[in-house]
Amino acid sequence: MVPFFASLNVSKTRFGEPSHLSHARGGKTSAFRDIETFDTFSTQKVPVQSLQDVGNAIISLRERVDALSGAAAPLDIAPVTTTEWYQLITQKLLPQLSDSTYLVVAVVGGTNIGKSVIFNHLCGSKVSATSPLASGTKHPTCLTPTRLASDELLTPIFSEFELRHSDDAEDALRGSDDDFLFWRESPQAPENLLLLDTPDIDSDAQVNWSRADKVRRAADVLIAVLTQQKYNDAAVKKFFRAAAEEDKSILVVFNQLLLPDDEEYWPIWLKTFCDETGISPEYVYLAPHDRRAAEQNQLPFFNRDWPQTEESSSSEQPRNLMEDLSQLRFEEIKLKSLAGALDTLCDKDFGVPTYLDEIRRRSGIHGDAWKRLTERMQEISVTWPVVPNRVVIQEVRNWWRDQRTGWEANVHGFYDAIGRGLMWPVRQFQGRSADEEPQWITTYRQEEWRTIQVQLVGIYDRLESLSEHGHPVLRTRLEQLMAGQSREETLAKLKQLHKESPFEEELQALVKVQMQKFRDDQKDWFKMFKRLDTAAAAARPAVTVALFATGVGPVGNAMMPMVTDTALQAALHVAGDVTAGTVTAAVGDTAISSGTSTGVRYLEAWFHQFHQNFVQIRKLWLLKQLQEHLWGTLLDDLQTASDLPRSDEFRAVEQEVAALRKLDLRT
Repeated sequence: MVPFFASLNVSKTRFGEPSHLSHARGGKTSAFRDIETFDTFSTQKVPVQSLQDVGNAIISLRERVDALSGAAAPLDIAPVTTTEWYQLITQKLLPQLSDSTYLVVAVVGGTNIGKSVIFNHLCGSKVSATSPLASGTKHPTCLTPTRLASDELLTPIFSEFELRHSDDAEDALRGSDDDFLFWRESPQAPENLLLLDTPDIDSDAQVNWSRADKVRRAADVLIAVLTQQKYNDAAVKKFFRAAAEEDKSILVVFNQLLLPDDEEYWPIWLKTFCDETGISPEYVYLAPHDRRAAEQNQLPFFNRDWPQTEESSSSEQPRNLMEDLSQLRFEEIKLKSLAGALDTLCDKDFGVPTYLDEIRRRSGIHGDAWKRLTERMQEISVTWPVVPNRVVIQEVRNWWRDQRTGWEANVHGFYDAIGRGLMWPVRQFQGRSADEEPQWITTYRQEEWRTIQVQLVGIYDRLESLSEHGHPVLRTRLEQLMAGQSREETLAKLKQLHKESPFEEELQALVKVQMQKFRDDQKDWFKMFKRLDTAAAAARPAVTVALFATGVGPVGNAMMPMVTDTALQAALHVAGDVTAGTVTAAVGDTAISSGTSTGVRYLEAWFHQFHQNFVQIRKLWLLKQLQEHLWGTLLDDLQTASDLPRSDEFRAVEQEVAALRKLDLRT
């Protein structure tokens, strides 16, 4: 007896061992080898020719990631759309690469430090509401130049927000669970800047943290507003650490200082802030604590060198922040902002590689589940019934009859018709009509169904065992599978389908395939049997005359096929008997020459192969029914999931990330 699943000669791609299991036996898995090659390959940098090149690479990466995400659905991984690196693609890189002629500048900082005051000074008017008390900005506010002043143009840039046009500064103070971004047009705003006032990054409201992260992702430049009270705040430092990791360009405005008294202290505060966040500000400005000037948009900003040296000077000439911003090294900052985003995107701990690692991990779990399930199924051993050799021989004769042509077909056909006519009373005596199902089919069906029942009992026992005590992936899937219908319903359905199974058609089709193979592979033997068949056709009239002369007549002609039929039948009887384990001498007086023994051995092997193939067809029939009516796509899903790290979709994402790692945006 052979395990049912183990005996199936089906493709490894579908039901064989997942490739990651076989790879794992030979030292390092292919996945780890890929990682090592990937890291080495990606260290050689190439200069970027244009931002369009980067844009095309990001578009390609997103398409590949989307395809992989669809393929990875059976792994139950969190949607990629919820990851920060994917949002970086859709909310930062793609929108800004589509139009590289502007910078997004966001004023950010903690509670009640004058962010809106700084923003209004940049805008040249009171765009955001301010108050001596904390104004409590709940939603970002954007000042946009005329050329970008439309929802259509702004939505791709701030696609994580719901945009609202507003000229009322109070709108941004109203609480809402929706992530609004209010914008207004300013003809005086520089053409290359989008200015943002933002919610507090140290608020107790978690919704503000989420909105601050969305602002950070969208911004090219952050204006960090610090005070003596907030420069060392934990929430503030956490936000700017993330900004430093993304390599954002940062300008620092130390606000509400008591000048000139704080001149000796702000460098200490700023150094602490920079050391603990990793940022390196492009510019540093000092703003005095002057409430009247702040309310009248007349607050002075003094530029300071950073880091400070012995040659650093303290200019008392105020600077215009808007003019300084509009004269920033535009292309350099844009590239730096994108470079930081690309670094985050390709980072092993935060970017796309983390998603690939999670796919590898979960694929391994599904591969282990597949292995456990198939191993349990292979423990079931059954002996499958075979078709009687006499039935196979008759089907071979029928096939041979169809190959005859010309006068020999007419001669054999004439005598076969006589034989069928004379045998009709015998069939009637046996109580079986010509349309009735042959007895061998009835017997074979009964034997095969008993075999299938044994198989099904074993399958259900193992499925229940795995569901109760097995692998977590299998437990969930099997509980869903077995809850769909009862065992009795499944058995009844399979029994009905088995009753309708076309045994005779399958047998005839297999005989046709194998006899055609015999004709093609053994041309010499086929020709020999063909000549003997022709000789038999010529001899049949003479045999008939002889039978009439001896008084046997037509009955003898019908009842003595061993004398009058071809050498093929004799060889088939010998081979069939050998295959069945009983070698007879019934054909000792037939017209088989001494050399025919080689043909008999071939036909013996032919019979063995035929029975194996027919059993295989019947097992595959059962497997198909089990897939449709019992476990559905379970095996295919587990196999596909386990092979995902070797899929085209997975490798395409790896290659795109490797290509992005090679881009050098800082030269």
